[in-house]
Amino acid sequence: MLNLPNLLTLSRIVTVPLLAGLLWWPAWHMGYAIGFAVYALMGVTDYFDGYLARAQGTVSKLGVFLDPIADKIMVAAVILVLTAQGVLTGPYVGDLHVIAGLIILIREIAVSGLREFLGGIQVSVPVSRLAKWKTTFQMVALGALILGEATPDWTGLIAGIEVNVPHTVGLVTLWTAAVLTVITGWDYLRVGLKHMD
Repeated sequence: MLNLPNLLTLSRIVTVPLLAGLLWWPAWHMGYAIGFAVYALMGVTDYFDGYLARAQGTVSKLGVFLDPIADKIMVAAVILVLTAQGVLTGPYVGDLHVIAGLIILIREIAVSGLREFLGGIQVSVPVSRLAKWKTTFQMVALGALILGEATPDWTGLIAGIEVNVPHTVGLVTLWTAAVLTVITGWDYLRVGLKHMD
């Protein structure tokens, strides 16, 4: 049961408190640099746990159960900490960027509940290609936001305003992920509604 892929998945879960701790102080740029390295390593293990499980023929019920939970815990923790520390702010709209994070969190909770309901009636909902793109944008966004706090001097001019480049990339991709989140969430909901009385 505790094969290498499952151990990699578990390592992501137990590393979340460390990541959250490193991101707790926005003025501690070295902490964010280490946090970015930890986040990137967690992303690599996310890829390899699934790849190894399929390649070795060791896909297990525990792994199928833990993998999406590990992803959601990591994403939720990073969004909440970045919001609490005022990182989800930017030019023109200030802290309204928090709404993009909120959309992602609401969708994750709703889809988890929907999957649980559909699982109870033996209906599976496969992950769509668009949902995979959503996850990619989401992971890039959070990584870029972390990197932006680690590198405050990486600035450039955008529309006449000096901005931190990784941070701005993070905000743009976060909103892209939020839009894809709404689209894919609606797709999942439509499937679910067909099985509800």
